[in-house]
This record gives sequence, structure tokens and C-alpha cells, in this order.
Amino acid sequence: MVRLRTLVWLALRNLGRELRRSALTAAAMAIGLALLILSRTLADGAHEDWIDAGVRLGAGHVTINAPGYRDSQSLDDRLSSAQLRASLAAVADSPTPDTPLASVRVTTRGLASSPEGALPAWILGVDPTVEPAFSRLGEEVVDGRYLENGDRLHAYIGVGMAERLGVRTGSRMVLTAQAASGDIEGQLVRVVGIYRTGVDALDQSLVHIPLGTARSWLGVEGATTVAVLLTHSSFTDAVVEEVRGGVDPAGAEVVGWPVTHPDLYSALKLDDGGDWAFHMILFAIVALAILNAVFMSVLHRQREMGLLRALGLSGRETGLVVFTEGVLLTMASGIVGVALGLAVVWIFFRDGLDLSGLWPQDFNLGGVAFDPVLHPVIEVKHVVQSVIMTAAIGLFASAYPAWQAGRLDPAESVKVE
Repeated sequence: MVRLRTLVWLALRNLGRELRRSALTAAAMAIGLALLILSRTLADGAHEDWIDAGVRLGAGHVTINAPGYRDSQSLDDRLSSAQLRASLAAVADSPTPDTPLASVRVTTRGLASSPEGALPAWILGVDPTVEPAFSRLGEEVVDGRYLENGDRLHAYIGVGMAERLGVRTGSRMVLTAQAASGDIEGQLVRVVGIYRTGVDALDQSLVHIPLGTARSWLGVEGATTVAVLLTHSSFTDAVVEEVRGGVDPAGAEVVGWPVTHPDLYSALKLDDGGDWAFHMILFAIVALAILNAVFMSVLHRQREMGLLRALGLSGRETGLVVFTEGVLLTMASGIVGVALGLAVVWIFFRDGLDLSGLWPQDFNLGGVAFDPVLHPVIEVKHVVQSVIMTAAIGLFASAYPAWQAGRLDPAESVKVE
């Protein structure tokens, strides 16, 4: 123990004697870790924003439907009233800090027409009391308003559909689709509002109508889908497993957003891979800085290390002194780097990073339009991962110079001027 304290004291003394070199090395590590934390928090925030935007325009973080519905998109494969009740009960019992928001929907493909023409339409019957808190569409109004409780023969359509059909708020249009009975049924509706998402495919096809209207028009008692919105995407897998156990006896299918939004999931994985490539480059730069600083320190102190060997230190202990220097530098720079990274995130980016000048207003990825303001999210596990990886790089970069120091010949080293 006394010997170990002596070695640590020698390492501290060496760092203090070469204060400029030590400070530069620690600064390189601290800045690298701070940049890593900043990059990771912005990436995590961007990914969560993208997921939230996608699931709010789609089927939520978790989707419950009858087996076969995702492939057929047919009213024949719909949830019965009993399955719907079981699904809502399972969602209410799911293991999340806040109760998930469940949106009951009747969806079908059909045709939207007016005297000016006709367009294929994706028609969603939604609950106007729940959907405004679930969907982003209520926030994208360019004319009129979103559906409200008490609306019956009303429709909320996209700006692309309104332009191509030549309709506006207050205009009438006809929705046509195959009912549960198999007959082709038409429904006259009045446009109550027009939205713009920035995704042309949605703006030209997606129509929201009241759930009661969709059920009576299509002859459906239950629902085609229950879309579940969570407070954070990280709860998805746990909720899927819990809800699946509750609805399996009822014969319903439960899937997470990576299944229902494969394009978005693939885009996020690709972006995540790019982030890790950047991080690997950053790690390599930090590792080279540490290796260079510690190795140069060994080369410039060969005479000193030769004297230590002559005074009784073994080669292993001499190498341990050098390795301890690297460990102490890594610990100090790790603490400073985490504090610096979190401070930069909090002071400069807590209100978000506005990238509107770098991409068009209607920028979209994986079929989802995004807000160009990135809001950082501090994920504790990712901060810990960054610290561990930086520490590992610091230790590995110190190992080779320590090995070289332990191999120095005392007789030759003391001759070095």
C-alpha cells in the first residue's frame, strides 16, 4: 500500500511538473467528451422529435388491430366490440409513468369526390374529444378548424386534396368506400377545416371524419385500430409486451411503431449509424491526442525514469507510474468534460437548435415532416456510455507508453541528456 501511494505521488508530481502538457492533454479529452455529449443529446432529441412526429400522424407508438388487418386493410379484419374493450383495458393497465392515450379509429380506403374531380382517400373515423391531444393535424390548420365534439357530417382534409378537388372550408364533398356489408356506400360531408403537414402524400389523401359518422356510414360497431400514444418512445417495447398479454385471449394483434412505420425506423437507424461514425472519428482524435502526449512525456523523461529504476523501482512499477498519469488525466478530464458538455447543452441549446436555415420548411424524412428546431434530450444511459468509452480510450492510449516505459534500460536511459 505504501509503495502504491508512492507511485501515485510520483505520477501526480510528474503531471504537475509538466503542467502545460498535462493541461493540453486533459483539455483535448474534456472537449472531446463535451462534444460527444452535445452531439449525442442533440441526436437523441432529434430522433425523439422525429418519432413523435411520425407516430402522431400515423398509428401511435403502439397499434392494436385484428390479425391480418395490417396486410388486408379491410373492414372484414376489424376489432369486435369485445376485442375493443379488452384492448382499452389492457392499455389502461400498461406499465408507464402516465396513462397512455388511446385513440379508437375506423379506417378505410375510398374515394373523395367533388364536382371538380375525384381522388383516392385514406379515411379515418376518429374521436374528436381524443384526437386533438393525439394527432398533430389539429395544430396544422391553415383554414377553418379541427373536428369538435358534436360534429356529425364534417370532414377535415389536407390542402393538397382541397386544391385538387376545388373545395374550401364550408364546401361539400362525397366520400365513397366499401362498407362492412360489402356494398359501396357514399357519404356526403362538409369541409370544416383544411390542414398542411408538409408531406404531399398525406395532404392529398388523408381525411378525418367523426368516429360516429364512420361507424354508421360503414356499418361498423367496433373499430379497425386502437392507436396508443406514449410519453416517450422508450416505453414502446414494455407496453407492447404488457398489452399483448392482455389482449391475446381476445385475439387481437399488438405491434410497436418500428413495425407500423418501417420507413421512419430505417431512416432513424441510418442516421444513428452516421452519428456513431462521427463519434468513432472523435474517439480516434482523442485517443491520438492522449497517446501523443503521454508517449512524448515518456521519451522526454527517459533519464528520469532510468534514475527511478536505479533507485529501486522495477520495470513494472515504472510503467505503472506512467499508466497512473494517464488514469489521473482521464479521470480529471472526464469530470470536466461531463460538466462542460451538460453546461453547453443547458446554457446554449435548452430552447432548441434552429436549423431552419439549413433545410427547406417542409423537410421530411421517412415520409414524416419535421420541425427544424432540434431540442436536446439528455439520456443518462448515453451520457454514461460516452464517459465509459472515453475512459476506456484514455486507459488504452496510456497502456502503450506505460509498456514502453517499463522496457527502458536503466543504464542507457541515464545517459540521455
